[in-house]
Amino acid sequence: MNSFTRFFILLIFAGSIFGCSRKKNTFINRNWHAVTTEYNTLYNGHLALAQGREELNQNYADNYWDLLPIERMSIDEQVTLPDSIRNQNFGKAEEKAVKAIQRHSMLIGGKERNPQIDEAYLLLGKARYFDQRFIPALDAFNYILHKYPASNNINKAQIWREKTYIRLDNNKLAKKNLKRIIDLEDLEDQDLADANAALSQAYINLEQIDSATVALQVAAESTEKSEEKGRYYFILGQLYNRLQQPDKANTAFDEVIALNRKSPRIYMINAYVQKARNFEYGAGNNYQLRELLTELEEDRENRPFLDKIYFQIGEYYSRLDSTKTAIEYYNKSLRAPSSDIYLKSINYEILADIYFDRADYRTASKYYDSTLVNMSPRLREFRTIKKKRNNLEDVIFYRGIADKNDSILNLAEMSEEDQIAYFTGYTEKLKADFEAEIEDGERKMAIAANSQKAIPDLDGAGGPSNSFYFYNPTRVSNGAREFFITWGRRQLADNWRWKDRSSGVKTQAGEESEISLNLDEDPRFDPMSYVSLVPTDKTELDSINNERNYAYYQLGLIYKEKFGEYEMATQRLEDLLEYAPEERLILPARYNLYEIYRHTGQNSKASAMEQVILNEYPDSRYAAYIRNPQEAIADEDSPEKKYDAVFEKFEKGEYREVVEESDKFISNYTGDEIVPKFELLKAMATGRLMGIEAYKSALNYVALTYPQSPEGKRAQQIYNQAIPQLSNMQFNTDSLQTNYKLVYRFKAEEAEPRTALKTKIEKAIGELEYEKLSVSEDVYSPEEQFIVIHGLKDKASALGFAELLAINDNYKVKAEPVVISTENYRIIQIQKNLDRYLSSL
Repeated sequence: MNSFTRFFILLIFAGSIFGCSRKKNTFINRNWHAVTTEYNTLYNGHLALAQGREELNQNYADNYWDLLPIERMSIDEQVTLPDSIRNQNFGKAEEKAVKAIQRHSMLIGGKERNPQIDEAYLLLGKARYFDQRFIPALDAFNYILHKYPASNNINKAQIWREKTYIRLDNNKLAKKNLKRIIDLEDLEDQDLADANAALSQAYINLEQIDSATVALQVAAESTEKSEEKGRYYFILGQLYNRLQQPDKANTAFDEVIALNRKSPRIYMINAYVQKARNFEYGAGNNYQLRELLTELEEDRENRPFLDKIYFQIGEYYSRLDSTKTAIEYYNKSLRAPSSDIYLKSINYEILADIYFDRADYRTASKYYDSTLVNMSPRLREFRTIKKKRNNLEDVIFYRGIADKNDSILNLAEMSEEDQIAYFTGYTEKLKADFEAEIEDGERKMAIAANSQKAIPDLDGAGGPSNSFYFYNPTRVSNGAREFFITWGRRQLADNWRWKDRSSGVKTQAGEESEISLNLDEDPRFDPMSYVSLVPTDKTELDSINNERNYAYYQLGLIYKEKFGEYEMATQRLEDLLEYAPEERLILPARYNLYEIYRHTGQNSKASAMEQVILNEYPDSRYAAYIRNPQEAIADEDSPEKKYDAVFEKFEKGEYREVVEESDKFISNYTGDEIVPKFELLKAMATGRLMGIEAYKSALNYVALTYPQSPEGKRAQQIYNQAIPQLSNMQFNTDSLQTNYKLVYRFKAEEAEPRTALKTKIEKAIGELEYEKLSVSEDVYSPEEQFIVIHGLKDKASALGFAELLAINDNYKVKAEPVVISTENYRIIQIQKNLDRYLSSL
């Protein structure tokens, strides 16, 4: 190494040492720190920022069925700690920006000498912005604007500050500042695009769609990035669609399509979909759209987007009323691999509506369930669909009762010969299907399928089956058949599971005899097994008929009130009246038909039904509704006010009156939503009056009769959870119990003696200054009532007070009380077992 080389290296080394100083404004210092900042610290920071933005784009799912945001960034609503970060890449970018500022800033004489520091603050603001810490980001951008007014990044800093204001919902201020920047500043193309894109988002947030289209058009034309150009034109098309300008929208979508592979293909596919949705169907031109959709379907590059293409083809056939083909494509869209959850919910909802319109409510309910699973609960449509789905529960329930009972009644009306002929056809098909399964060798499938083909339970007819296996010929036959399907023909010998023993049984003549399965002896394939289950008893048939009629009434009411299906409601209610239902159903059915006739413009039928109601039921509330609807609604006799009055009596302990009045109003208000409320109130009053067994029976009736109502579900919950606990309650025999009562027993008709004793005890409590004691009149049963003294702290106190009442000349209470703890008193009121309690003493 010559001396010149050594000198040059030494000079560079010395320059490096002296160049590290940030306090001297020299050429070497400025350029040293500028180069180090740009090509070391900020370079790595920008790389981290780019990686973070790439992660944001990959994790963000656009909903192309709604207006896209200008910038792809999902906002995390979860509150984070001040020093925490959401994305490590943005944290690293911020760290590098801070490091550049701390180590390379040359603030000398109040002026920054390092020209890269404003770039560091811009990086700092962007990192905080994308990490959703908008207030700190705003501080960084404002610092550039205040401290570096001559910076070449000043326009970028202003635009990013306004974008931050938009994220903070300060749209009006952002709009004002962006318009000033665009009008007064000489912006480069990309800066102009960014400013107009941000301005467009502010207009969209302010619902000024017209102005948003103007700004976004400029942004799309000015941007140098093809991905942004494709997104901006697609959003522009969406905006024009909102303005009901499909021609301009299609022009924007054509711009997206023209970009082809220059922008993400997802924009192009959705542009095609949006153009298809804007297509004007007319005579002779529909084939054009079909050809376009077919071309998209057959293009191999579009395989990742087949869900959207299939959906649009389904829409095409739906518009042409080819519902069957449309259903096929909607299902194809569901089966295609897709990450578009919203599209799945749309497919499911459309299919649900189709089956709903076909009155296939069971299938519709399943599709509505799938719709709700794939739909965000925050959407307004979610609540609407959920309500519709819940209403279908009632339809499915009552439709099932109506169909089953109609079938039974139709069978019961047949002659025995017709019944045998009907079930012969059924059993022959059942046997043929079973034999085909065996012949095909599908043994396991035969077991699974045949185990479900049980003889239908015709409303519980046929009696209970014997629980012992070998006493039940049906179970024996089923077991033999399932063994044959699983194992084939096996010899009765040791190790019978071995495969070589399945070929058959050898006879003495050396011939193989096969074990055959005699299907003719199987009750499932015998028509008489079914004929014998058809009910013939008149009482049983009447019960089935009444249940069917009530289901018809409920279906008519649901179709009318909840779905507005007036034709179906009319059919059910008119059929009901032809079946000669119970008297309690006739008047409400006629009134609902009267309302339907009026609503659907069938004036002659409405007038005829009005006369029937007014003539035959002049004093009914329905007649009052017809004469003066407003007066009837405001009347004190409304169902709700009647229920409130009965409930007040329940709270006062007037259980006998509650039961009687509930029965009356249940009959009067048949079909109203108030009826289950009266039924549950009656059940609770019955329990208080009659005890646990009566309560259990009453709850079971409410749960079974009104299973879809909140009261029916509440009754079922009490029956399942509370009743077992109440039934298992045992008397507490602990002698150290606290809180006792004195109970004086009276017959229900002894009202005067009860009142006299209660008055005497109240007088004694006041005069003797037993302030903690109180007295009440409690119902025990329909035949017996109690006068009860409460608040006695233990058994000795209770006995002492009873003796005081008996010997005091002012009171002379001759009746013998029952001394009982509060805990045991609750048990006797629930289980109505006072006599058992007394016998246990």
